[in-house]
Amino acid sequence: MHGRILIVEDTKELAELYKLYLQNEGFECKLAFDAESALPIAQREDWDFIVLDLNLPGMDGFQFLEQLRNTKSMPVMILTAREADEDVIFGLGVGADDFVTKPCPPKVLAARIRAHMRRTAKLQMRQNGSIVRFGPYELDLEGMYLTKNSEPISLSAREFNILKELVSNPGRPFTPEDLYARVWGQEYGDISAIGVYIQRLRRKLEDDPTNPYYIQTQYGMGYRFNPEAFVEKAK
Repeated sequence: MHGRILIVEDTKELAELYKLYLQNEGFECKLAFDAESALPIAQREDWDFIVLDLNLPGMDGFQFLEQLRNTKSMPVMILTAREADEDVIFGLGVGADDFVTKPCPPKVLAARIRAHMRRTAKLQMRQNGSIVRFGPYELDLEGMYLTKNSEPISLSAREFNILKELVSNPGRPFTPEDLYARVWGQEYGDISAIGVYIQRLRRKLEDDPTNPYYIQTQYGMGYRFNPEAFVEKAK
């Protein structure tokens, strides 16, 4: 899964539409149709993101968010038909991370969720210091080792340093020349070695090395580490 999302929306047809689309995109979703039932779910379970309608029956979205922020810090996107600046200012003040005006197409909603989750993943990576987690893997940047589901995976020094450069800069494409200069410490040499080491890393990391998920080729630009990998749950 790409992450767990709680959708708090009282219009059931719209909530079901968002849930169906996001699940097709690889997210795990749960629905709540009012704030009173959603609050204990949000507080009790671990969520990567919350989509929150503002105009709810009973407790409204602002009240929900104020109570949620006493214990939880996951990103929250408010959906609203309101466009008043005062609502936006107040919502951001009580802890909203984004405001989206209804109607919001599902593909736009999914794109904005992914953008927030990528930023959250990068922040967590910085906060975790030397340990970088993606999927079932942990890469210790200081200890110089890689594990999968706590089982060690052998890497050569070159393989480790190439992987370190890629995972430390998720989404950024590196040309073979860039990687060679960073890992070998020199501008000129056998650049074809980069392709060999990338293939070795893919055989060790990828379920299907011919269709790589983690280390991707960005044609005309080089290799990049898939930033979506940081918001996946460990398998």
